[in-house]
Amino acid sequence: MMDTAVALDFLEHNHHAVLGTHRSNGDMQLSPVLAVPWDGRVLISTREGAVKVRNLRRRPRASLVVLPQTFFGNWVQVTGGVEILSLPEAMDVLIEYYRRASGEHENWDEYQDAMQRERRCAVVISPEHVGPSIAG
Repeated sequence: MMDTAVALDFLEHNHHAVLGTHRSNGDMQLSPVLAVPWDGRVLISTREGAVKVRNLRRRPRASLVVLPQTFFGNWVQVTGGVEILSLPEAMDVLIEYYRRASGEHENWDEYQDAMQRERRCAVVISPEHVGPSIAG
């Protein structure tokens, strides 16, 4: 089985991912997201009104498939419990998310205003299972 540290290291260099959450009828809802590793967990930024947030508030578990820029090649799946951090408490986490995904922002006040205007929140996944455990 893959080690969590190996999965998070892969995520350090590969941010394109597909997040899977559960709809109320049990079906999967899939969303393309940008994900980064953060303190042994996975961090995603989204809007409070997004379907994925509604799904995660109802059932706080998710699976994330992280893909390389080239699409084909090595990939990682992370599954675990989820915590949603809302503004204003989430602001420092959203700033950290941006730094890990894109580096320094040219105007942090502008970024924070955008996070407020867009009603952003942070989705934090705590890895319980990572993989793949076999190639093929």
